[in-house]
Amino acid sequence: MMAHPGDEDRRRRLLLAAIAFAQLAPRARELRLLHRWLDTWRGIGAVVVGMHRQGFDVSLVQYDDRGWRATFYASGVEHSPTSAVGTAFEPEPWAAVRAAAWDALTRQEPT
Repeated sequence: MMAHPGDEDRRRRLLLAAIAFAQLAPRARELRLLHRWLDTWRGIGAVVVGMHRQGFDVSLVQYDDRGWRATFYASGVEHSPTSAVGTAFEPEPWAAVRAAAWDALTRQEPT
């Protein structure tokens, strides 16, 4: 399938919007539905696929019962702590992935 001009920018904006709304407390019905989807392994996959389309690789590591570290790197670059574009440590894996994705997307200009 051929991408249309502007698709990547549109996808980036949608990804940023979903992550931004997921940062809000799920008081409204719509936010509860968003959290029900994103606060799962499937939701992590959706964010990771979206980030890959934006030119990022991901590393997700669990540290015993202390929490999870998600780190995004520019695709095609050797992954080292100094090459990280976005990183976050959170108690839940989905929160770590979303926070690291937000960090990466808001630091860099669109690809």
